[in-house]
Amino acid sequence: MSGPDLLVLATVATLAGSGIYLLLERSLTRIVLGVVLIGNGANLFILLSGGVTGRPPIRGLFGSEGISDPLPQVMILTAIVITLALTAFLLSLAHRAMRLTGDDEVRDDEEDRRVIARVERELARHRVREEVERMRRIHAEEGFRAGLRARLGLRGTVRRERRELRRRMREEWERQMAADDPEGGMDTTMGEDSP
Repeated sequence: MSGPDLLVLATVATLAGSGIYLLLERSLTRIVLGVVLIGNGANLFILLSGGVTGRPPIRGLFGSEGISDPLPQVMILTAIVITLALTAFLLSLAHRAMRLTGDDEVRDDEEDRRVIARVERELARHRVREEVERMRRIHAEEGFRAGLRARLGLRGTVRRERRELRRRMREEWERQMAADDPEGGMDTTMGEDSP
């Protein structure tokens, strides 16, 4: 590879890296810019993969020697059209989000958060069931006193699980309230649990 090819390859890497970084942001405007940068990086990469540049790929004007490969140029034209369509779609989404919510930030899906909370509750119940089964085994195998100690330990485990689950639910509720009220006009604290 020659020096200019390495420079183009470094440009491709920079465009792709910057585009991926911008795609990971929460602002739709930055996501649109990331798509544009990745599209331009892909176009340069296709151009670089076309090999040595030559004369225009028009049959009949020149001999068959020295003509560049037309396939990368056709692929670049197709990629430009696809990138333009995707950019237009994302700009319309950003415009719609700006009109509806006042900002173009992508919010978390609340239903996904509810599903995650439901799964966490089920996991906590499963852990408690396992502890109950362990306590019953200890009671059956080692006797009443060992079963009583295991029952007290189980009670502490259940309390810890409930406290942790309530803490996570409170944090999630406060996060949702803060997201719904960006000016901070309402009280978003839920209060402390009773012991």
